[in-house]
Amino acid sequence: MKTKIISLLVLFVTSLTMQAQIDRSQQPKPGPAPKVNIGKPNTFTLKNGLTVLVVENNKLPRVSATLTIDNPLIVEGNKAGLTSLVSSLLGSGSTSISKDAFNEEVDYLGASLNFGSQSAFASSLSKYFPRIMELMADGALNPNFTQEELESERAKILENLKSQKKNVGAIAGRVQSVLAYGANHPYGEFITEETVNNVTLEDVKAFHNKYFRPNNAYLIIIGDVKTKDVKKLVKKLFKNWEKGTIVADTYDTAKNATSTEVNFINADNAVQSELSVQNTVKLTMKDEDYFPVLIANNILGGGGEARLFNNLREDKKFTYGSYSSIGDNRKTISTFKATASVRNAVTDSAVVEILKEIKKITTELVSDEELKNVKAKYVGRFVTGVERPSTIANYALNIITEDLPANFYETYLEKIEAVTKEDVLRAAQKYFQKDNLRIVVTGKGSEVIGALENLTFDGKKIPVKYFNEFGEPTEKPVFKKPIPAGVTAQTVIDNYINAIGGKEKLMQVTTTVQEMEASFQGMSMITTLKQKSPNMMMTDVSMVGMGSVFKQAFDGEKGYMSQQGQKRDMPAEMIDEMKARKGLFPELNYSDSKLTLKGIESVEGKDAYVVEVEKSSGEKVTNYYDTTSGLKVKKAETAKGPGGQEVVQETTYGDYKEVDGIKFPYEMVVPMAGQKIEFKTISVNVNKPLKKEDFQ
Repeated sequence: MKTKIISLLVLFVTSLTMQAQIDRSQQPKPGPAPKVNIGKPNTFTLKNGLTVLVVENNKLPRVSATLTIDNPLIVEGNKAGLTSLVSSLLGSGSTSISKDAFNEEVDYLGASLNFGSQSAFASSLSKYFPRIMELMADGALNPNFTQEELESERAKILENLKSQKKNVGAIAGRVQSVLAYGANHPYGEFITEETVNNVTLEDVKAFHNKYFRPNNAYLIIIGDVKTKDVKKLVKKLFKNWEKGTIVADTYDTAKNATSTEVNFINADNAVQSELSVQNTVKLTMKDEDYFPVLIANNILGGGGEARLFNNLREDKKFTYGSYSSIGDNRKTISTFKATASVRNAVTDSAVVEILKEIKKITTELVSDEELKNVKAKYVGRFVTGVERPSTIANYALNIITEDLPANFYETYLEKIEAVTKEDVLRAAQKYFQKDNLRIVVTGKGSEVIGALENLTFDGKKIPVKYFNEFGEPTEKPVFKKPIPAGVTAQTVIDNYINAIGGKEKLMQVTTTVQEMEASFQGMSMITTLKQKSPNMMMTDVSMVGMGSVFKQAFDGEKGYMSQQGQKRDMPAEMIDEMKARKGLFPELNYSDSKLTLKGIESVEGKDAYVVEVEKSSGEKVTNYYDTTSGLKVKKAETAKGPGGQEVVQETTYGDYKEVDGIKFPYEMVVPMAGQKIEFKTISVNVNKPLKKEDFQ
């Protein structure tokens, strides 16, 4: 016991002595960057130029192989979509094995096998790896291209183009790329219906014959293998793969704006604005600014702890998130981008805040705390990454393809640790070009353009230029049209009531039962909606093979919601809202609401009157009525999202059909789980007998 007490006393005195020796007025100096020992893959090259990197890892009985062909950038021009079609068609069997037999064998072996236009990937248990490699080599080098498969894959691309036609995010991404790189640059060109229809089977064959060559090919094999066995297998499978002549395409590149400007793309159906504040940069991994600019970008917008996120989401609550990114590319220019998706009302304010953050990081030193935290994040990622066998191979490949020093990754942490606040400022000034930024805004012009045209920053007015959905310069669109004399909010509502059947006919409707179908995440979904005047309602959603997955019911007094068998009472706030409903057609009961005719806007290419409805409860809904037919084509409601941000939810209506003298929309597009789901009506029943029990 005495010995233990003495030992504790010694420790106590020692700790006091150590504390006395520490000068806490001085910040401790960081220790040296930890040394990381990075393994080297076994590497060999075939006579045809194929370089093979092997990382032996026998912890699990699995192996993966990644084939990458590092060709120059390719311009597809008037046949944009060719590389996508080649990617889709590769893997459809080979000249020696049918598509069905090919896929069945891969499935039987429990393997994965995928192809790109200039790549391939395979993964399997190690005992099946030789056969999977045979299939990969056969499928990659001896593809079975057929007209039937080409037409099938072309149809998929065309269907995707159709679904993306009005997608604001897709339009924004396309135009951002066009403005950054140019429309004839490999990163700026885009697929259209015309270009994909220009692609022939001969084009597909010619592309593969020209570009799928071993000249610049690298094969990475990782897992439970022996290098000597891999060498024997690879030589057998790829030795006859012949070199080809690959000539780099020529293309123009866009230039940065001569001064900061707004580039606006109008999207009438946008419920929020897509922002990208961007400029082009020339940066490679071996540049001396590489590490300082990575750290600068992380401090600005590298995640949830960065400046943009904290400003636009946490402080201003403009958006769910705001981030920045910067690319590096030895073949061409890259981009710096600061991005956000914000609600229409704060579009101009969000732009100003992004510009403020870019100005701040290009004119002021970052804090010690910011620099320390970002360095720690990089160190953690790097140390964790080198534990993965795939990292060893990827690092080795980067050293070859990026022309990096042999010790680039051994000294990676030292380079991160050596970055100073002055380095960060210098890099930010060079690459975040605050005086030459393109502020690319894709949004609803009728709601945001007024503020954007009056946008000023640092005492200077920022000019606005207009572009269409393909990035082509255009004149300023007409966002609002004059309202004809005699047209009021009430006349618009009256015209709608007459258009769908008339007040007398609508008043006779006591119940409706509507059945709709839709596709959600590849599954067929059936929705049944029952309603009984004045406020009874039941919605039942079922998935094929799963039965009912969601149900919501209100019997006039109480209600509940059930999701995948979990039932809970309807919240009191929702019950009050349901009780306040008065009938099956809201427009019949707008007499106690404040109606405001906001103007005329385009919906799906057609003019529509915009009527804002403010109910006695204070709730606001905006309805859109076709100026010609009088039918309602869209409804917009504002709800609170996670974090308190306001979210606008839009529902569009179309394909009206008459049932018992009343017109119902047979097509309805509804936002759901971050997607837009298109419902098609199967049947509508009017005045079908319903009891209170049907809503319980």
